[in-house]
Amino acid sequence: MPRTAPTSMTPEKQMLSEQVYAHVRQSIMRGDYAPGDALKPQDLAEEQGVSLAVVREALVRVVGEGLADRLPNRGFAVPAFSDRRWQEIAEARRTIEPVVLRLSIERGDVDWEADVRAAHHRLARTPAFLPDEGKHYSEAWSEAHRIFHRTLLEGCGNPVLLETFDRMWTASELARRWSTDRNPGRDGAEEHRRLEEAALARDADTAAELLTHHLTLTAAALRE
Repeated sequence: MPRTAPTSMTPEKQMLSEQVYAHVRQSIMRGDYAPGDALKPQDLAEEQGVSLAVVREALVRVVGEGLADRLPNRGFAVPAFSDRRWQEIAEARRTIEPVVLRLSIERGDVDWEADVRAAHHRLARTPAFLPDEGKHYSEAWSEAHRIFHRTLLEGCGNPVLLETFDRMWTASELARRWSTDRNPGRDGAEEHRRLEEAALARDADTAAELLTHHLTLTAAALRE
């Protein structure tokens, strides 16, 4: 979850910092900045009509989410495609999530099955792209996507594992959005449909294999 601004800031500065943070985060996620682009505090301060201190506080929060880097003597920048972190996060997800999915299939009850079906239905029926939301997937689709993947794992009944998923998802979301542009022929809808079918059929081997492949394709797009 996003961190709140330090309590040493005045309420007014906290509010301004929150606004700048939301603006920068949305701009990065929407694709307004290319990988490696600089995030210039002075330009953002002028654009948003706030002080440099407020902008820097907001940028530190964005860095904390893994959506930007703080570079020694160079300020702030959007991470690059080649950043090693994306492959490390992908490796962590491929290692952990299929195991959690197996537990979920083993332990999930009828309510879990209904939730998986509903989450997939919502994902399949949500428009993936909206003209006014930039070149990446729409925010509504991105949220439906997150909910589907999390619901698949919720049958495990282990909140610690689910918290781990939440952290990895936040850390990898920017890379996932970038990978879409680099693999336009990928049929993600079919991948999700097959994941749902395998999970509800209680076919843990197939579901785990499909999820591993699904996560591998996202990371591979950033290496090409």
